[in-house]
Amino acid sequence: MDGTSNLAIQYDTPAYAGSYIAAPEREHLPAPAPLSMPRQPLLEGGVMADRAPLTSPADIVRRRTILFTATLLLTALASWEPIRLYAKDGFLPFEVLGLGLFLVLITAISCWFCSAVIGMTLLLTRGDKDELGFGEVAPRPTVRTALLMPLYNEDAQASFGRLAQIERSLAQLSVTQAFDIFVLSDSTDDRVAVSEWAAFQTFRLQSNCRVYYRRRRENTERKVGNLSEWVRRFGGAYSHMIVLDADSTMTGETILHLVDGMERHPGIGLIQTTPAIVEGKTLFARASQFGVRLYGRVASAGLAWWSGSEASYWGHNAIVRVRAFADCCGLPSLPGRKPFGGHIMSHDVVEAGLLRRGGWGVHVTPTLTGSYEETPPSLLEFMKRERRWCQGNLQHIALLRAPGLHWMSRFQLVVGLMAYLASPIWLLSLIAGLYIQIHNKPDWGSWWYFLHPELNPMLWASLLTTGMLLGPKLMGVALVLSRPQERRAYGGTKVLLKSVAAEMGLSALTAPIYMIGNTRAVFEILMGKDAGWVSQNRDADGLSLADAKVSFRNEFFAGMFFLTALAMRPDLLLWIWPIFVPMLFAPRIAAWTSSRAAGLKAFNAGLLITPEERAAMTATVETHQGAEVVPMPVRTVNPALMAAE
Repeated sequence: MDGTSNLAIQYDTPAYAGSYIAAPEREHLPAPAPLSMPRQPLLEGGVMADRAPLTSPADIVRRRTILFTATLLLTALASWEPIRLYAKDGFLPFEVLGLGLFLVLITAISCWFCSAVIGMTLLLTRGDKDELGFGEVAPRPTVRTALLMPLYNEDAQASFGRLAQIERSLAQLSVTQAFDIFVLSDSTDDRVAVSEWAAFQTFRLQSNCRVYYRRRRENTERKVGNLSEWVRRFGGAYSHMIVLDADSTMTGETILHLVDGMERHPGIGLIQTTPAIVEGKTLFARASQFGVRLYGRVASAGLAWWSGSEASYWGHNAIVRVRAFADCCGLPSLPGRKPFGGHIMSHDVVEAGLLRRGGWGVHVTPTLTGSYEETPPSLLEFMKRERRWCQGNLQHIALLRAPGLHWMSRFQLVVGLMAYLASPIWLLSLIAGLYIQIHNKPDWGSWWYFLHPELNPMLWASLLTTGMLLGPKLMGVALVLSRPQERRAYGGTKVLLKSVAAEMGLSALTAPIYMIGNTRAVFEILMGKDAGWVSQNRDADGLSLADAKVSFRNEFFAGMFFLTALAMRPDLLLWIWPIFVPMLFAPRIAAWTSSRAAGLKAFNAGLLITPEERAAMTATVETHQGAEVVPMPVRTVNPALMAAE
């Protein structure tokens, strides 16, 4: 099934023992096809193009009016009781602070919830139809498209293995002549570069596509510079480029649909797919994989509906019109020192805004399947990645005033900012609320917070907020339950609900840990600490409790803070225990969920298994055992690989 085991050099052999290998300069490239890619003005001088994208929905103003009106109404409904409670005796300074923080949070949560309601409604009423008009079968491409995979000190065997899956899927469709594959290495480790070259040589011999490799010695501007260098050297030979991450896979059918969408809509500059997560092996990764697969469609359908031709770009698993990208997306460096100055780290959403500023449509497709990525294997690795993304998104504060951007592009920047600012806002609102309650007398006769006379008015706001947070997940479940075929694909109603309960439980455990981790990241960045550029650990197995105690000590101390506050108001136990208990046990939670053994245990219990995995296991049985029912091999199978077999 794998077909890629011969693509790597092992470093535990005697030839490499105790030695340092300097990789020679090696590359295999086509003839140059230069394309101008000028630096674009960002903080001054930018002008919005006169033309609007032809693919912008005719009723886009109505759509956004519905979203924002519903958001304001829901925010008012959730905040009415807290405002009335505090206004009764006059607003104290901490009450004003607490209400202000709550209003910011509840507005963001309300917008997310309303967007999900819209997505759910669309999926129930029109099914999986896409506004870009993708057909059942995509026509054969008539233009050349480049598949670009930037690498930075990655596992060469795994990365080229994913490319092999894509190539085989294209070969099955007999369209490889229309696609060239470029591996754009920014690896700084010479031993990794040696492995990349060996893997490339093997893959090149096996591939029906033309395959090229280039390694940069100077990693100027990281991924932005890597892709820009390719555009300036070779972009003139290609109509489109499909940008992949090192952990990306896509089916040939999806790639053909993307090319077809760009050809049918010449005013579109970018189409972003909504990748599902695959290859999760640890408990943390399996829960993420299951959650995104089950709930993601509802969220992305709503996002696509109201963002229209001003959607965002996530940096990978997307098709881009090369000339539009070259004309609009040459990014300048930001003034000042890191972490706010220098090259733009979270470049993707900025590039989407610049494409729209240039008059090109930017769309997200919620229903085009066959796009996959992987997720960090542990809570620790996930938080490391979040730290880097947080810095990139905080850079966008300076870009909110960039001239010429569409107001929706600015809103997309704000959405990205709130993904990280929500954590310190949530923490501060909790602290403010505790401070207010500590100055009130405990009600020793009522340990149940929902019977507490002072907190009773807050119950409505709390329940409504919780409902909105869980709403998108519950909608994803309801959608699957309403479709018999999908319900069976998840193993039936009973199995599905058990998996949902497991995923929600894990989400509840990790949410307070994320809050502290992201708050720390925001604080460090504001204090001027740069995240740097480190390669991702995509295949870890396990985290020792000792290491977890060091890595998650801040979460533990935060839990102790809330526990100490509880000593002054023990009647608030049931109000705040879901917050401080996960913090106190953060090291154990991180160590437990990072284990493949824990993921395997869930798999054997039939929990957190996606439809693609079930289909792949069924195909494995039918292939190797006929129709006989036998115990399933306990492993995760990449659906793109299954499609290519």
